[in-house]
Amino acid sequence: MSEAGSTRPVSVVGVSGSPTKPSRTTALVTEVAEAFASRLGGHATIIELGPLLGDLGAGPFRGNLGPDAVRALEAVEAADVIVVGSPAYRATYTGLFKLFFDHIGQHALVDKPIVLTATGGSDRHALLVEHQMRPLFGFFQALTLPLGIFANESDFEDYRVTSADLRSRIDVAVSRTATLLSPGARAFEFARPDAF
Repeated sequence: MSEAGSTRPVSVVGVSGSPTKPSRTTALVTEVAEAFASRLGGHATIIELGPLLGDLGAGPFRGNLGPDAVRALEAVEAADVIVVGSPAYRATYTGLFKLFFDHIGQHALVDKPIVLTATGGSDRHALLVEHQMRPLFGFFQALTLPLGIFANESDFEDYRVTSADLRSRIDVAVSRTATLLSPGARAFEFARPDAF
């Protein structure tokens, strides 16, 4: 978080766990991240994990990864707000999504605001956000927003968000998270413990 009196723009980083392009998940993550950046007076960076698959699979440790993957990890760890998203795949997030977060520092996301999003063919997959994604970021002790955002195929047209209901849910999520980043809330750096 920013120090007191800092005028540094808020850094919003979106992470799309979709292995394909074009992607409804990437469209959703982009829409949400840009809405946050606009509301908070910051900038949004979108990380698509598909092109990083080769780098992420290069070895079991972060030191084995290629430079593009390392830069993506560092961007997430340095962000003020993170928007994560994955398509539903076999009742959970993609393996690519999990592989990326396996390389994130264990304490790098403590108290960091995270917005959970997911996409699926129908609303039957909506619990992916609550039953799969939220526990993952609970491990990191991240501050996951209570309101997750799930979208199905009917919310998109040509890989663009077109649903008024979905846009309304995005607006509510942005409003709730904006209060977490008010000047008072951003007045200090959260301590990152070495161990818990």
